[in-house]
Amino acid sequence: MIATLRDVPDGADVAPFAADDDEGQDHRGGLFALTLGAVGVVYGDIGTSPIYAVRESLRAVSGGGLERSEVIGVISTLIWTLVIIVTLKYVTLLLRADNRGEGGVLALYTLVRLAIGRRSFWVLALGIAGAALFFGDAIITPAISVLSAVEGLTLITPQAADVVLPATLGILFALFLVQRHGTGAVSVAFGPITAAWFLILALTGVHHLVQDPAILVAFDPRRAVGFLVEEGPVAFVVLGAIFLAVTGAEALYADLGHFGKAPIRLAWLGLVFPALVLNYLGQGAMVLRHPETVADPFFLLVSPHLLPVLVVLATIATVIASQAVISGAYSMTRSAVQLGFLPRLLIRHTSERQSGQIYIPSVNWLLFAGVVALVFGFRSSAALASAYGIAVTGTMVVTTVLTCVLMLRGWKRPGWQVALVVAPLLALEGAFLASNLLKLPDGGYVPVLVALGLALVMWTWWRGVQLTRSRETRQKVDMDGFAHSIATSERILHAKGTAFFFTSDPTAVPQALLHNLKHNQVLHDRNIILTVETLRIPHCPPEERIEYLPIDERFARLKLRYGFMETPNLSRALGLARRHGLKFDVMTTSFFLGRRKVILGGRRGLGRLLDRLFLALGRFSTDPGEFYSLPRDRVVELGSRITL
Repeated sequence: MIATLRDVPDGADVAPFAADDDEGQDHRGGLFALTLGAVGVVYGDIGTSPIYAVRESLRAVSGGGLERSEVIGVISTLIWTLVIIVTLKYVTLLLRADNRGEGGVLALYTLVRLAIGRRSFWVLALGIAGAALFFGDAIITPAISVLSAVEGLTLITPQAADVVLPATLGILFALFLVQRHGTGAVSVAFGPITAAWFLILALTGVHHLVQDPAILVAFDPRRAVGFLVEEGPVAFVVLGAIFLAVTGAEALYADLGHFGKAPIRLAWLGLVFPALVLNYLGQGAMVLRHPETVADPFFLLVSPHLLPVLVVLATIATVIASQAVISGAYSMTRSAVQLGFLPRLLIRHTSERQSGQIYIPSVNWLLFAGVVALVFGFRSSAALASAYGIAVTGTMVVTTVLTCVLMLRGWKRPGWQVALVVAPLLALEGAFLASNLLKLPDGGYVPVLVALGLALVMWTWWRGVQLTRSRETRQKVDMDGFAHSIATSERILHAKGTAFFFTSDPTAVPQALLHNLKHNQVLHDRNIILTVETLRIPHCPPEERIEYLPIDERFARLKLRYGFMETPNLSRALGLARRHGLKFDVMTTSFFLGRRKVILGGRRGLGRLLDRLFLALGRFSTDPGEFYSLPRDRVVELGSRITL
């Protein structure tokens, strides 16, 4: 039997008549096409880092004047951060930690749960923390990316300073507004445009690199180590700015399922990494020759008459980077809902062919509100840089710890091998995290508060679901015994047609069925006990999707399995179930949902506060009929009360 992360309570998280599903989805396509797509989606965020990473890093050390060795040291540290964090950790190590082809912190969390074979509070806490930190980062990336690009207008004409904020807000509003229509048509161009962006990064960098090749000594890792040692406390502060160069690296792992390992690795090693390194070297070479350009070394890489073109391209690149983050937030939310970390939210499919093309209205506009608040609150990308990094470093530390557990318990690696790999990563990421924590008073508290709030929401919802499920288990009636006893009853009226009763426990009689008998004393000719399981894998193989087991002539069990990254599709699944022996006529079929009303119990203190929050969150849960697109004239809801 396939292990599940959770079963679905009565009337909750049942399979919908949704637009499309992941069933049978694959990622076939030429290697070149997939690699080009990976360039646009996976590396859009990290590709915008050159706009502000060097500027903020050099600003942190230029207080008493800028020395040549400091410029070389900063560039060397940037390059080796890319090598260690991105190339070694993500491209080499983490891409191996795939959950049936899928990646991301929640996929890694499920792998670790399977590896340890039992529920662990600390693994659960790490999974929730990783997801919450991702959302904390998701509200900052669009704000700082678009704002930093539009600020290039002030280099064209200082009078443009007054239009930076309105232009930024206009671009962001348009970006979030078009999400409801889907981004399939636009995303086709993401790859070529972003590839052109990386080529421009490389060419502008090479142009200045050849003018001062001395910057090439930055490839020597001793320059980075020497800089960090000599600068002392200042270098510790600089680390927080240098880390801006690897923001977006988490997308490399999260988008594993969309493109596969080979295209992601090829895109990084063949284009993205060389382009980033050449651009950073070019910015460093230019600052060495012209120290006055330290104020904004990226946009000053080009001559004044080419500056408008670079500003436009940078703006387009930041919009693409923001789109990748927004889409990632949708995917993360869907996984969190399926894993029981968030209430049921309305998920709309915007493509009939790609299940990853989804739109979640509540998440979209909450993100937009957060982004707008950040733009108004900080008003410049330099100020926003103070808030950037904490959530990203926190997520990276979480993934490293989970990977350590996976290597020990899942991959069965010797402890010394794990320590050899993980210890340096934890030391480096710990240093980056500690450095970024210095930003707390200057705005770093924003993503921390967002992450803490979301972590509280996710923990509260998960806890409440476990408690209500436990209460339901105590009240259960054995299904097999019930079917046998009801067959001999002469007081029950019979209705023609088929009734589907949703339940989380196929061995127990659904509450909706009991209430229907109690109040109406009616039983249909055919009664299907339907259970939807969420698996510990991203996508359920089609051959394992359906399990149909008749109990007797009147009762049968139907089990539908879905991965945690899938949105169940009841219409398609029931059609497939016909091949397994299920016979029914849609026009004489009713779907019975158990609407559960949870009321407070006698708990006191913190437990009662968490119970109240759980009840409040339940009000945001979408109506199951609407959420699952069930036919309105075929749905019957019967309520029950559960005391926490």
